[in-house]
Amino acid sequence: MRFLAAFMLFAAALSGNEAYEIMKKVDRRDKGDLMIADVRMILIDGANRTRERKMRQFKQEEGELIKRSIFFLEPSDVKDTGFLTFDRKKGEDDQWLYLPSLKKTKRISSSDQSGSFMGSDFSYNDLNDRNLDDYTYVLQSEREINGAACWVIEATPKNQKVIEMTGYARSLIVVRKDNFVISRAVNYEVKKGRAKFLDIPKLELIDGIWQPLELQMVVKQDNIVTHSTILRFSDIRFNQKIDGELFTIRGIERGL
Repeated sequence: MRFLAAFMLFAAALSGNEAYEIMKKVDRRDKGDLMIADVRMILIDGANRTRERKMRQFKQEEGELIKRSIFFLEPSDVKDTGFLTFDRKKGEDDQWLYLPSLKKTKRISSSDQSGSFMGSDFSYNDLNDRNLDDYTYVLQSEREINGAACWVIEATPKNQKVIEMTGYARSLIVVRKDNFVISRAVNYEVKKGRAKFLDIPKLELIDGIWQPLELQMVVKQDNIVTHSTILRFSDIRFNQKIDGELFTIRGIERGL
């Protein structure tokens, strides 16, 4: 019995190390240093009624720092809203939201990052990459999904601070073996019985970079769909010249 228990611990350690190495490759995958894209957000409620929003996103990667800005273009009730995030591979991220109706920029504190981004099913924290070393990883299985060989990896936050920031107690992450792109994930919220299902049904190789063309986030409460959000990307351009002012608070307040 002692031998069996020791063997199981050893096997789990090997599985954990392999899972970490896989997630390291996911983290270090080329995602493009400079990117511009148009984004269409579709909000779907429990009665299947939809609302749409149009945005333009800019991204600039500088070593350990990724800067993103999002500008809402339509409809009129959200037009000129601006969002800015500094996504750090190590340390806390910084996020700001400009609300034109109030002519005020609000800083999103780490304790608020688990909240809904502009009424969608994506949280503020979902918009940033996860810090690799904030989690413990275990390889759960290997399977084929949508014709692609994948790993299924469980990610568990290492401390309560990460749980509070994300709102997730644990996640199951599906990683494609051919390109190290996350194609699916299930995020189990701290709130009992509630989970968020992420699916990336469309990918395209653009300038040598694998880019999701669509993200779907479905929220379920006790296995019943309560709301969902679709993000569709178009006119994606990499290696573009981008005005650095767009990645400042003054820039999101000024708008496009």
